[in-house]
Amino acid sequence: MLYLHDIWVNWFEGEENGYNVCHFHEWRKDDQVELLDQVPLLKVSSALFHYIENSLSEIPQSLLDSVYQKAYIRKNHERIPLDYGFVVTDGKGILAVDTLGYNIPIRKSRLIPRQEQLVYEMAAGQQEETYPLPPYEKEYHILSPAPELMSGLTRKERQLKQLLFMALDQLYSTKNVAEVRYWYTEWAPHKYPLIQQMSFDEAWCQLYEETKHGWSEKHVQLCEKLVKGQPFFEKLWEIEQEPHVK
Repeated sequence: MLYLHDIWVNWFEGEENGYNVCHFHEWRKDDQVELLDQVPLLKVSSALFHYIENSLSEIPQSLLDSVYQKAYIRKNHERIPLDYGFVVTDGKGILAVDTLGYNIPIRKSRLIPRQEQLVYEMAAGQQEETYPLPPYEKEYHILSPAPELMSGLTRKERQLKQLLFMALDQLYSTKNVAEVRYWYTEWAPHKYPLIQQMSFDEAWCQLYEETKHGWSEKHVQLCEKLVKGQPFFEKLWEIEQEPHVK
């Protein structure tokens, strides 16, 4: 088995979509970066790599068995074993995983560029490990947007777009036709007469369809207004307004 040593990781917890496991250039100074003293490196099929990267589904038991307590994290000069920690690659992408003792990829991280290059070099001449790929069908929805809706956005923009979708999802749950017409008019004031004739579902669906592509100052303004007065959403908004210097 191949091993990596002294690997910096920035864990993103509970992320089912790979686009939210940020690459090194998007790491922030207030992220919790840790040092893996030692970690197994596995080369797997692209199908299994994408399964682990883009879901919170069960990892094949044979893979977990092969890495059991072979990874160590360094904390205060101590080496602490991780039950199931490993770095996985298909030769094109790289992901560090810590299951926190469970059988799903709870924590995921990218590596720093120098260590990514090392992984590619080490994996180049290796055969893929064969593990069974569990039955799996990825479904995207408003709270788990498809990658093409997040493509090309910065970390801040992705976070705010997901916050906008969360606010729109909550708006849908109100079934309040006057409220949804109001917010659609905020987004598209030139459509005011048409919007006043719309049912709740028509207005909400049109608003979602028009806001789900791209990201602009108009999106930012709608998001800010939608979250106002909702403490949980406001807190998420404020976090993204803070300066985040690497």
